[in-house]
This record gives sequence, C-alpha cells and structure tokens, in this order.
Amino acid sequence: MSTLFRTKSVEQSIRDTEAPEYALKKSLSALDLTVFGVGVIIGTGIFVLTGKIAKETAGPAVAIAFVVAGVVCALAALCYAEFASTVPVAGSAYTFSYASLGEFPAWIIGWDLVLELALGCAVVAVGWSGYVQSLMDTAGLHLPQALAGTQNGTFGFDLLACVLVLVLTGILVLGMKLSSRVTGVIVAVKVTVVLIVIVVGSFFITGSNYKPFIPPAQPVAGSADITAPLIQLMFGYTPSNFGVMGIFTAAAVVFFAFIGFDIVATAAEETHNPQRDVPRGILGSLLICTILYVAVSVVVTGMQKYTNLTVDAPLADAFKAVGHPFWAGLISFGAAVGLTSVCMILLLGQSRVFFAMSRDGLLPQVFSKVHPTFGTPYRTTILLGVIVAIVAGFTSINELAELVNIGTLFAFVVVAIGVVLLRRQRPDLHRSFRTPLVPWVPILSVLASGWLMLNLPAETWLRFGIWMVIGVAVYFFYGQSHSRLGRHLPKLPV
Repeated sequence: MSTLFRTKSVEQSIRDTEAPEYALKKSLSALDLTVFGVGVIIGTGIFVLTGKIAKETAGPAVAIAFVVAGVVCALAALCYAEFASTVPVAGSAYTFSYASLGEFPAWIIGWDLVLELALGCAVVAVGWSGYVQSLMDTAGLHLPQALAGTQNGTFGFDLLACVLVLVLTGILVLGMKLSSRVTGVIVAVKVTVVLIVIVVGSFFITGSNYKPFIPPAQPVAGSADITAPLIQLMFGYTPSNFGVMGIFTAAAVVFFAFIGFDIVATAAEETHNPQRDVPRGILGSLLICTILYVAVSVVVTGMQKYTNLTVDAPLADAFKAVGHPFWAGLISFGAAVGLTSVCMILLLGQSRVFFAMSRDGLLPQVFSKVHPTFGTPYRTTILLGVIVAIVAGFTSINELAELVNIGTLFAFVVVAIGVVLLRRQRPDLHRSFRTPLVPWVPILSVLASGWLMLNLPAETWLRFGIWMVIGVAVYFFYGQSHSRLGRHLPKLPV
C-alpha cells in the first residue's frame, strides 16, 4: 500500500524535462498562454449554454450563475497558479498530484483528465460540424446524409468533425508556436464576434424581458435521484430549477463554459518563463472570459424573453427574433470559427497529460519521445488525434457536459488539497506565485467544487464512477509495475 502514495520530487520532475530527446521546446509567452486560455474557454458555453440554462434553469439570473461558476474557478485558479509556478512541468493536475499526493492519486487524476479532454474535444468537433453544415445549407451546399453525422434520428459518419480533428492534430505536431499563431487568429475573430453581440445587442434590450429576474422555483425533473436527497440531508434544501437555489443548479452546468483555464498549466513546460507567465495566463484568461460571459448573458436575456430563447443557437436566434438576420449569420460564423480553437487546445491539453504519464512509465514509454525537429510529443499527439477523430465521427452522445464537468471539478479538489500538502511537505521550495490565505482559499475551493459536483445528476456520478473503476484496473495491471518511480527512476529509453 505504501507504493500507492510514493511521491515524485519536484526536482526530479524538472530534471526529467531536461533530457534532450524528451524535452519539449520552449516557445510560449504570457500572451500566448492567455490567448490559449481565452481560446478554449470561449466556445460552446457562451454560444450554446447561455440560452439553454436561461430557458431551463435560471432565467435572466443566468448572469449570476456565471459569476458563481467564475468564483469557483477563481479559487481553483489561484491553486493552479501556485503549482504551475512551482512545478513547471507538462501534465497539469496530474504532475501536481504526483508531487504532493502520490502516484495512485496522480494516476486517477491523469486518467480523469484524458477522458475529460477527449470527450470534450469530440463533442465540440461535432458541434463545429453542425455550425458549418448550417452555413453550407444556407449557401446551397449539402453533404450526403451518410457523411453528415447523426442527426434527426438518422445515422451517419460525421466527416467534417473527423477531418477537423485530424487537421488540428497535424498543426499541433508541427510545433507550439505555429499552434499559438493559428489560435491567436481564431481567438481574435471570436472575441470580435462576442463584442459585436454585446455592443450591437445592447441596442435591442427590452427591460420587461428581465422580469422576473429570478423566476419562481420549480422542482427539478427526476429529482428523486441520489444527489437530491443527499443535498437535502446535508444542506436542508432540495435542488430546483429557477428560484435562488436554481442559480446554483445553473452554475453547476454553466461551469462547463469555463473549462479550459486549467489547460494553460499543461503548457508550462513549453513556456519561456513559466514561473511568471503561467499564473498570468491562467488568471488573465479567466478574468477576461468571466467579464465577457456575464455581459453576453445580460444582453441576450434582455433582447429576448428567457422563455423564448432557443437551445441550439440562442445568440444567433436572438438577433433573428429582433429582425437582424445579418448579425445572426455573423454570429454563427464566429461560433464555427471559435469552436476550432477549443478543439485544438483540448487536444493540446490531452496530449501533454498523456505524454507526462508516459514519461513516468505509467503508460507505455514509447509515447514519451519528442520529435527531433518540432519539439512536440508527436507520437502521443497522433495517437490521441486519430482516436478522437474516430470518436467525433461516430459520436451521438448528448449529455457529456455534465460528465466533463464532474471530471474537472474532481481535479480542482485534488489540486487544492495538493497545495496545502506541498506547503507542509516542502516549505523550502521557491514559489514565484503563492496562493493567498492558505489553507483557507484551498479549503473554499474544495467546498465550492464539491458543492457544484453534488448539484450534478446521479447518472453523471455513475458514468464517472465506471470510468474510474476502469482506471484503477489499468493502474494495478500495468501502471504500478511499470512506474519509473517504482524502479528508482532509471533512464528513459531511446
């Protein structure tokens, strides 16, 4: 049992990044990291979830739900920033956990992140395909049904989603600087579109649409699941749609819109000055996106009554409802462009976590080889890119947002605990950024993340539990016996 919690020292983690054949190329700045963060955060959440949650859960108070979710993320971001400045190594929460909690908790987090980022990328790719097909239909171009994916009860292979993932995989293999330049252009386009929504949409706000700002509470459909009685027992209330408590239910879902700032930490090893730039990238991207989310939600619920908002394309349809189809088309274009960067950065994060686990021997070390010219983990990137492309081509799953949410919140809990433990275990370490008010901020992060996890459906907990059981089996049958730490960290293979 003692081997389950053996930790890998910060010094050894950093030394592993210095071997020439297994060292990632350093090419990123604080601006690059901020762009990456904004690029992955602004996506499905702002273009889709705003309308869905306003209509079904929170009404105009969806703006408050975004603030609540943003605060939870900010608490976690402070913890991530300290870890990333102390352990500037690829792998994010996985690497942080290895240094503070031990090998088995680190494996669980890594396994969790691989699922979260893979499913997130596949689903976003399918959403991107839907937007592009809509634009093509408007232009009179139509894909054969067999290549249009699963729509309206018919089955087909989603060619566009598959091709998107493969193209982005190629870009990531060719180097981080190229990836950051492509992402920069994409982010500029979609931030411009978001600002257009805010500025132009503000001229069509009708004050009566905000009434009631917090609609009367309604029982959650299917609230007999295991989480509702647990919340009732622990906190004395039953989860609801709308009402004050509906804001927290909404926050647990719109939290999906913020997923991505933690991926900035996966690029720490490829940053010129990670101790300074990674905290700036994490906190800067989160602050920018929270402000934009709140502004968009206020505008869109003011343009159209929340009960009339659509679920699939609420921002574009809100402009159609006020008689401005041109702006609606521009928003649809911006959404399609914006989702491209989301896919790319989710692939980036997933490949770096997998790479770090492979370098530690918990996964086959053949995937820890770095390309001699491009300085990227090309084997890992190609493997995962092909798998995600196939999943995106055939996927028809509709409720993955909650599954991705619970995985991310779980990682937040572990990182917050890790900050406290590493402070006690290694007070001597140099920390360029220090989480304020330790242990209180990490404790608040754990409580807030746990609160949102409890507000997710029982089915989500079940799916998450099944994936974790599979991960435990893989660790004991392979990872534990192949761990480099268990073999006293021998040299990496050629």
